[in-house]
Amino acid sequence: MKRAAIVATRVLVATYAGLCGVLFCAQRALLFHPVPALGRVPTTTLEVPGATLRIATRPHAGPRAILYFGGNAEDVSRTVPELADAFPGHAIYAPHYRGYGGSGGRPSERALHADAAAVFDDIRSRHPVIDVIGRSLGSAVATRLGGTKPVRRLVLVTPFDSILAIASRLFPFLPVRMLLADRFETVADAPRVAVPTLVITAGRDEVVPGDHTRRLIEAFRPGIVAEQAFPSAGHNDVSLDPAYLTCIGHFLDEALAPVP
Repeated sequence: MKRAAIVATRVLVATYAGLCGVLFCAQRALLFHPVPALGRVPTTTLEVPGATLRIATRPHAGPRAILYFGGNAEDVSRTVPELADAFPGHAIYAPHYRGYGGSGGRPSERALHADAAAVFDDIRSRHPVIDVIGRSLGSAVATRLGGTKPVRRLVLVTPFDSILAIASRLFPFLPVRMLLADRFETVADAPRVAVPTLVITAGRDEVVPGDHTRRLIEAFRPGIVAEQAFPSAGHNDVSLDPAYLTCIGHFLDEALAPVP
């Protein structure tokens, strides 16, 4: 009987260790889903340490630009035409993350944040007024920029407090804090943001539970965030609502200071 208990304990320990190993090894495959670039839009490239980034763009002369960061399985080249139609007075830039859409390298939290800063600095040499939009995973990248770069306005679409918090919810029986390499703790970056921020939520979000977005909103400074809810939308189809781009446009144009 005692021997059987020992054997059972060993099996359980081995199984648990195996689950931890699987999560540790597969975590980036679970988080990042690189897709090819299928949209027919102009592209430019930017050399960054360890990679060449492809950036889908709609060129436009003038001081204003929109910098867009997409979701973890999004082909941002398909989003550029929609943004271009909605914002004809802006240049549009949408970088493909490392490993996505022909960009070199492999995605990681550190790389995405560093690349975003490099893209921002490059764009600012041509466009001094930059609004930043981040969707889902891109909301974490956008929030970091909003707290560290001179962003004019910030739009976060279906954002989350942290990947660590969501992973802990999904795998409560595993030591996620010890295993996770890419945590994207947006909630820690939010208090550094001092620019007007619009948060767009989906009432039927099946990926980011509402309390994770609420924790993020509460982490911003008082008076920073305006919230726009789409009660009937899901995480992946909120942009299909006819009012989606309209509400972003109203927010970006609100109290827009003249630009020389």
